[in-house]
Amino acid sequence: MAKIIFYEDKNFQGRHYECSVDCSEMHSHVSRCNSIKVEGGSWVAYEKSNYNGYQYQLNKGDYPDYQRWAGFNDCIRSCRMVPSYRGNFKIKVFERSDFMGQNMELGEDCPDLMERFHTRDIASLNVTEGYWMLHEHPNYRGRQYFLSPGEYRRYSEWGSSSPTFGSLRRFTEPI
Repeated sequence: MAKIIFYEDKNFQGRHYECSVDCSEMHSHVSRCNSIKVEGGSWVAYEKSNYNGYQYQLNKGDYPDYQRWAGFNDCIRSCRMVPSYRGNFKIKVFERSDFMGQNMELGEDCPDLMERFHTRDIASLNVTEGYWMLHEHPNYRGRQYFLSPGEYRRYSEWGSSSPTFGSLRRFTEPI
């Protein structure tokens, strides 16, 4: 069963809020978030309400402080459960908006987009199979952007303010 618990203080202390479904606004339940326990499922936590702002991939486990989930601060305002998925993965990335310019199709993780795609610019993309996490820097570092199946005509549609990225990884549940 999917379940995530957000705690106001580090090391699972203070007021907390349990979630087993998507939540677009958590501020009324907890004013800040300094630790998280994921007891089941895979989740994406968002810095702002309505699934906006910085995004963080969270799999089953304990995160005793926000640095453990690569957080920039103690602000988590919404979360979304990622459906369990064990099928194929396929994504097509494009250098320019509206599916124009140089493009490449991927079915596996890519730790360095510059090395493989010869550019770090991804201005549009089409996720046809699976869930993906796009990272700001190579080797899955920096800001994260969750991508569910669908078409994204410009980078602002997945929450980014820039078309420059470093790596791309399939969103898989740990075995």
